[in-house]
Amino acid sequence: MIEIVSSARAHGGTQGVYRHESTVTGTPMTFSVFVPPHDAGERLPVLWYLSGLTCTHANVTDKGEYRAACSEHRVILIAPDTSPRGDDVPDDDAWDFGQGAGFYLDATEEPWSTHFRMRSYVEEELPALIAAEFPMADLQRQSITGHSMGGHGALTIALRNPDRFRSVSAFAPIVAPLHCPWGEKALTGYLGTDKGAWRAYDACALIADGARLSELLVDQGDADGFLKEQLKPELLREVCAAAGIPLTLRMQPGYDHSYYFISTFLPEHVAWHAARLHG
Repeated sequence: MIEIVSSARAHGGTQGVYRHESTVTGTPMTFSVFVPPHDAGERLPVLWYLSGLTCTHANVTDKGEYRAACSEHRVILIAPDTSPRGDDVPDDDAWDFGQGAGFYLDATEEPWSTHFRMRSYVEEELPALIAAEFPMADLQRQSITGHSMGGHGALTIALRNPDRFRSVSAFAPIVAPLHCPWGEKALTGYLGTDKGAWRAYDACALIADGARLSELLVDQGDADGFLKEQLKPELLREVCAAAGIPLTLRMQPGYDHSYYFISTFLPEHVAWHAARLHG
């Protein structure tokens, strides 16, 4: 059962924001869905967009500039939140941990393990809800993308579920959480100190351990202040080359980590995914 938070007409389709009670996180969860214009009974493919640290569903919904492309290419875009939220949900004073920083994993450490189950939410509960509540969504045709922490989520979810997604892309993804401060902090806090358990949430480690995708598209701004310390796209390039995974890594000159960067290239990603979803 979902509650309609808002609904607006856009580019001939409908931009909605919805809320439901999640049994996985034990909290209310909010997500947005853009449904482009379509005929009665028609079913459209789905593109998931996973957001980054500090974000909610609203960042891409308000700033992503994807709706014209989704209407042109007839693709539904779904944007979940990045973590559980609420007064009873544990949090941290730091901006890169706790609420807003779910890292798309299922936490095993207290006090996080009760509510921080974003892997199960994005991989299982929300797709089932979409299938039940949005009959125009064809979940036999899915693709996934995301930004920063959400790029990490898109890559790792796809690598763990290679038969589910027809295509995968990312914007400035955290490709190797085992080897950057954001990842080391989050994975230690949520999963404990056993680094073997971390590998399921590291795209480079998953590829090194045998996970495969048919191809990847990654856009990265070369003026991104997090590029060298946190993002390290060269590690993804190296592991994809060793594994024989075709990677298109586009270093975009002058672009930073913001939604000015994402909104510039998100329409191209929608078109790229649409070619594979409709093919």
